[in-house]
Amino acid sequence: MEKLGANPANSCPLTPLGFLERAATVYGDCPSVVYGGTVFTWSQTHRRCLRLASALASLGVSRRDVVSVLLPNVPAMYEAHFGVPMSGAVLNSINTRLDARTVSVLLRHSGSRLILVDPALLPVLDEALRLLPPGHPAPRVVLVEDPQEKDFSPAPAAALTYERLLEMGDPEFKWVWPASEWDPMILNYTSGTTSAPKGVVHCHRGIFVVTVDSLVSWSVPEQPTYLWTLPMFHANGWSFPWGMAVVGGTNVCLRRVDAAEVYDTIARRGVTHLCGAPVVLNMLANAPEGVRRPLPGKVQILTAGAPPPAAVLGRTEAIGFDVSHGYGLTETAGLVLLCAWKGEWNKLPASERARLKARQGVRTPGMAEVDIVDGETGRSVPRDGSTMGEIVLRGGCVTMGYFKDEDATRAAIRDDGWFYTGDVGVMHPDGYLEIRDRSKDVIISGGENISSVEVESLLYGHPAVNEAAVVARPDEFWGETPCAFVSLKEGAADAVTAAEVIAWSRERMPGYMVPKTVVFRAELPKTSTGKIQKYVLRNLAKEMGPTRRGVSTTTSKM
Repeated sequence: MEKLGANPANSCPLTPLGFLERAATVYGDCPSVVYGGTVFTWSQTHRRCLRLASALASLGVSRRDVVSVLLPNVPAMYEAHFGVPMSGAVLNSINTRLDARTVSVLLRHSGSRLILVDPALLPVLDEALRLLPPGHPAPRVVLVEDPQEKDFSPAPAAALTYERLLEMGDPEFKWVWPASEWDPMILNYTSGTTSAPKGVVHCHRGIFVVTVDSLVSWSVPEQPTYLWTLPMFHANGWSFPWGMAVVGGTNVCLRRVDAAEVYDTIARRGVTHLCGAPVVLNMLANAPEGVRRPLPGKVQILTAGAPPPAAVLGRTEAIGFDVSHGYGLTETAGLVLLCAWKGEWNKLPASERARLKARQGVRTPGMAEVDIVDGETGRSVPRDGSTMGEIVLRGGCVTMGYFKDEDATRAAIRDDGWFYTGDVGVMHPDGYLEIRDRSKDVIISGGENISSVEVESLLYGHPAVNEAAVVARPDEFWGETPCAFVSLKEGAADAVTAAEVIAWSRERMPGYMVPKTVVFRAELPKTSTGKIQKYVLRNLAKEMGPTRRGVSTTTSKM
């Protein structure tokens, strides 16, 4: 046995890029990407990705060069997930809702050589390029025209467009295998990066592992019809661009996501699967009767990105969706926890099922270990469902580290062999994990640690509440108290007061958890991936000044 081991036949680098060639062989004439009236087959997508890789190489793009994309969910965005790394380059997907200054910071930090851009985002990119420091080489710009959008002006004759770029490429191009499975393949920047970006680097091996793991964990069958409601720039669509090639799925692309378009597309295309943050679930569950349409069959939804309130899960499933809930980070390239469902839970009342499903769950098969540890001792917290600690992970899809940031890498990936997430959670007696907060979002009131997520989850049970976010507001006596920012359902604005919400809360949660302040807003500020921007709300709460004893309500509307 000791004479056996790695050899040239068994040590080929793991990479998800080979999934596309297999898909072209097995599902060649089946639809791969659908966008409006455009339909590509897997054979066509394979050849288009090879053309893209070939054309990039002809422009001088080579191993470890960074190629950026600033695109919505259109076919070119899907093709970039294969074509860019097939050239040997590293794919950098940029959040489409960032401002020009932030885009400029990311282009400078990444050293991007070339960028694919949508016509609607060209003004942002032009300004970002103007903001680059003098002497910094600007990436070459490739305009991705969209024939489905009639409002965009045609590209100038001399401009390099995406389709012209593909015409330069060879559909028989011998794509670039990674020299090692540890070669970098993906560079993603974490949310909120402006002056100090954190560029998360993933290798071919990690993306391969998380892709296969995600398909197994979600029990994705062969040839699903997958609707792209999740932005592909958000952690590369949780690995499903590569995953759909494994199972020969049909990728239905949407430029814009709204309830009417989603329901219409589900009905017309026979959608079976989609992903989205809880804000998408809330949008579908609260859609007016005239917008909501009967589902053609059971539609699977995978949600993550923020802890979903049990009430939202319950409403979404009542419509007919089958919701799965998981947890992951940009640093894990996809979901690494899933609330694995037990058959006996189906006998429970709907409210109890929703409460159980709101938990983040257990590690996926591809994740080696998950734990919750005490911040001071580093030891595992008791499995009592109440003792909070930091969630730590180890497994094959954890990031290699942060690009050009050794300090941040050492802070997150420590010598004890764990990746420290910064998320606070509890471990239940049955071994299922539940997030209680980001460490920075825990409210400390009079020595009590309050989970803002727990308060929010209860507020979502109020019949008039559409969305809720709870942050700390300074308090003269307690140090901090919960401040709830609430948006109301249509037609409820004149019927609900802050005092009524506080009284309702007092009947359902311990006194120290009850929001002392309630602020109504027409809409809560969100990131492009649907997460509520709590730092914006924290700043608003601070600007309101400290609460005082005996003062418990704020009725102002912002």
